[in-house]
Amino acid sequence: MKKRNLSLLLAAAVMAGTLAGCSNTSKGTVAQQSNGKDIVKALLPPVSASYQDKLVEYAKEFNEANPDIELQITTASWEDMKEKLDVQVNAGSPPDIAFIGSSGITKYLDTDMMIDISQYADEEMIKDYNPDIINYFKNGDGLYGFPAYVEVQAIGGNKEMLEEAGIDWKAVQENGWTYEEFREAIKKGVVKDGDNYSRYGFVYACSGVAAKDYFSIFVKNAGMPAAFDKDLKYTYTSSQLVPFLKDIRALIDDGSMPKELSSVDAGKRWNMFLTGQTMITGKGLSVFEKSATDNNKKLAANDGSAVEGSQEVEYIVLPVPTFQGNKQQAQGAVDGYVCFRGKDEPSPEHLKNVAKAAYFLASGKRAAETCQELYISPVCKSGEEAFASLTPIEGKNENNTNAVKNLASQVAEARPDIPADLGAKAIKIEEEVILPKFQGLLAGEITPEQMYEAIKKAAVEAFGEDGCVMD
Repeated sequence: MKKRNLSLLLAAAVMAGTLAGCSNTSKGTVAQQSNGKDIVKALLPPVSASYQDKLVEYAKEFNEANPDIELQITTASWEDMKEKLDVQVNAGSPPDIAFIGSSGITKYLDTDMMIDISQYADEEMIKDYNPDIINYFKNGDGLYGFPAYVEVQAIGGNKEMLEEAGIDWKAVQENGWTYEEFREAIKKGVVKDGDNYSRYGFVYACSGVAAKDYFSIFVKNAGMPAAFDKDLKYTYTSSQLVPFLKDIRALIDDGSMPKELSSVDAGKRWNMFLTGQTMITGKGLSVFEKSATDNNKKLAANDGSAVEGSQEVEYIVLPVPTFQGNKQQAQGAVDGYVCFRGKDEPSPEHLKNVAKAAYFLASGKRAAETCQELYISPVCKSGEEAFASLTPIEGKNENNTNAVKNLASQVAEARPDIPADLGAKAIKIEEEVILPKFQGLLAGEITPEQMYEAIKKAAVEAFGEDGCVMD
């Protein structure tokens, strides 16, 4: 099914009767079609390979089980998702449900358009989830949605190259590695003739906003698992940041990473991995094992759609190294379905229906099928039960499965204690200072000390000296 036609097909499947018109949500009322059904609208990206193709089935199933509700779904690409949602929120007419990362909750809380669904969702819905994971969708005492999964963001290696370099990848999966061990390991992955490199030890996608991933994923293992400590002081003003930035820069100066790292986007990063131009790649996701396996099958079948110049690769999940003796803190992308309201006050009945629809999308068969495609485990009991009944994936590397489970158990804890206003300010510093300065560091345009001073200046202006870690 072509994605550009999916929204139209979904509309045809779930919007019977809309041509007769529907009223806008107003104070104390529910938005209804002429057939008397409450409309719940969702804006959803391609969460997994076949997710958007299955949405017609999911919407039909929900609507049949809830004849008084009409779930209407609009799809968007990942690239368009943020822009569309921002435009709709700013216009005061967001969808009832949107799929976002939990880190975006503080941003949208600042608009007063997110809904605390804790009073509208049934207790059984909330109890379906791992309490540590559902906390990612909390802020203060409020619950603003349901998690779809925890996607561990790590790095990944080429098994054959790792073994040629003498790297015990199984031990690394089980026990992790220090920055010093990692630095020496990736030096062994480099292949060059004079100044001409045919293979690097490590390549990370750092073009544009991707650089933010590199910083945030690695800094968690440098003793700064969140932008604020438990006293709600901003952490990136800590003196620990300077040696961390020096270590990151050293990997380029060693020649283990490209000097042009700041221009490598996600597509080029993956192309370099499949064509043997790097031993280890990042950011790495569990589903990359499937992507590599699918490309291997195309190569074996002489399928012209295989990546040009690619070679057979067995993808190995690897943890990020630890810095300065700090413990391993994995980065977990906890994404899911959050709930919004418009400018006018929706009725309690409508909000209960929104919570019901969000839970439906995040649980049971929907969660199981999505997580299986992503090579991860569901985070709710109903999803786990449905997952057990699915046909297992053939050829799945169990070492990778266990490594991901191990990393998922080390994911930095949720921080619902961080007030929305502080979180919003931290996001602004991240986007306006950390991201451009980090790209400058990678490009060799500024020093670690200069980047640190820029962050410190912005943080003191935002939080005051008393609101920053000054060690």
